[in-house]
Amino acid sequence: FHNVFARCLYAPHNSSILSNNMSIPAGTRIGPYECLELIGKGGMGEVYRARDTKLKRDVALKVLPAAFARDPERMARFQREAELLAALNHPNIAAIYGVEERALVMEFVEGESPKGPMPFDEAWKIALQIAAALEYAHEKGIMHRDLKQANIKVTPEGNVKLLDFGLAKAFAGQQAAPA
Repeated sequence: FHNVFARCLYAPHNSSILSNNMSIPAGTRIGPYECLELIGKGGMGEVYRARDTKLKRDVALKVLPAAFARDPERMARFQREAELLAALNHPNIAAIYGVEERALVMEFVEGESPKGPMPFDEAWKIALQIAAALEYAHEKGIMHRDLKQANIKVTPEGNVKLLDFGLAKAFAGQQAAPA
């Protein structure tokens, strides 16, 4: 997610929008999603804030570049991220809503990554929520493997959300349990 997730996609009839340079202009519609703005870039693609025109809510779209879509290893990693996220249902983990071709449709999380220094009480509240999310994921047999400031958002209400399970892995010998 590297600053939230996802870009707009689902456009077999409009795949020129999803070229290698990736930037999608604001207002572009991909399936039921209208791209609003680029909100992040990372090793696995770009993340866009988009509007779900069917459900009238903002979502995050994490989209792979076309070159990655031709790489079986990267597509397997992308598919694994979707499957692992789908196995998790926790208030401190950003939810996945679906997959569209080479895009993950994710919960859009308003907020900022935590920045220090901060008062102990504030840091403690954030740390407890991160620990609860990681404990839950571990109980489901999933290890995040990329926990860093950019993959954590704190909402204006003080709720923490873990993002970007792109490097997540199921524990050896275990399958992710359904949420």
